[in-house]
Amino acid sequence: MNNRKLVLENGLVFEGESFGSLAEVVYELSFNTAVVGYQEIISDPANYNKIVCMTYPLIGNYGLTDEDYESKYFGVKGLIVKEYNAIPSNFRYTRTLGDVMEEHNISGISGIDTRYLMKIIQTEGVQKALICDIDKPINECMEVINNYKEEEKLVEYVSSKKIWYSRTYNPKYNVGVIDLGTKTSFVKELNKIGCNVIVFPYNVTKEEILKYKPNGIFVSSGPGNPCALTCVKKLVESFKGFLPIMGIGLGAQIIASTYGVNTNKAKCGYHGCNYPVKNISTGKVEITSQNIYYTLDKESINNSNLLVTHENIIDNEVVGFFDEENSVIGIQYEPVTLIDEDSENIYLSFFNLLKKTGGKQNA
Repeated sequence: MNNRKLVLENGLVFEGESFGSLAEVVYELSFNTAVVGYQEIISDPANYNKIVCMTYPLIGNYGLTDEDYESKYFGVKGLIVKEYNAIPSNFRYTRTLGDVMEEHNISGISGIDTRYLMKIIQTEGVQKALICDIDKPINECMEVINNYKEEEKLVEYVSSKKIWYSRTYNPKYNVGVIDLGTKTSFVKELNKIGCNVIVFPYNVTKEEILKYKPNGIFVSSGPGNPCALTCVKKLVESFKGFLPIMGIGLGAQIIASTYGVNTNKAKCGYHGCNYPVKNISTGKVEITSQNIYYTLDKESINNSNLLVTHENIIDNEVVGFFDEENSVIGIQYEPVTLIDEDSENIYLSFFNLLKKTGGKQNA
């Protein structure tokens, strides 16, 4: 391993050892508190152009498995860990994390006090960071960091370039997915509830979507600023009241914007699998996974026609809404996939909207 360093926008420097690629990278620094799931995190399109700090101390111990990628895009540009394990112990693993990161030019640095780094992000907010050779002069490092400007419209890099399909056995409905960086798990869950899925590029027209006769529209999560996606906002607005609509993450933010709701960039974001969310109508609390860079403005959502359905317990941020009249659902967290009598399933709620409307298009 080679000695490397992590330099933050505030001037702090952390020294460590490399794994993965040796490329010099400068991007916005994020974090994730999940104990497992690093494969899904590096392949989540919502993390495009990010350096991610994993707060759990041991990463790489179960390797990577071909079936578990969330997409074909490896959006993460850098990974920061306390301890990297290059010898996985898992009967399913096919490759090591370091090998895949090297192949896809993702720079890794280990030996960092990741929990201290997390506290810096929580206190000072999101900031830019550089992973580079340990001998690079600090003045040159700061110049690189100060010259970096984050792009707002990142969806065009991760969205599908062509229409593609995921069919299921004995389908009940067709769902059109507007791909802002959709994850494989979303498509699989829609298939499980009996929906054929047609995935469209983010800049598709309404006329093109209607050729496939969808019964509902799903707006995926993804990276970047929702305010930069005016074409998607207009597209979603054109379907409102015509077909049931469900959105997750960035998709939910864009749906909310069609009701006049403002979005704000979060101070440090919500990234992990341990966020408590309360269902306002039932009072039940779920422990959820979240990967949010932008939040919904509570005042403007309360002044809209949307009903707030879910809130984060910790800070009361709005993470779920519903419009019964237009059959619209939006959530900011990852939907629960395990179904039992004590947990709700947003996918089934969406299915019920499809069932209730009867499908204005033919399945």
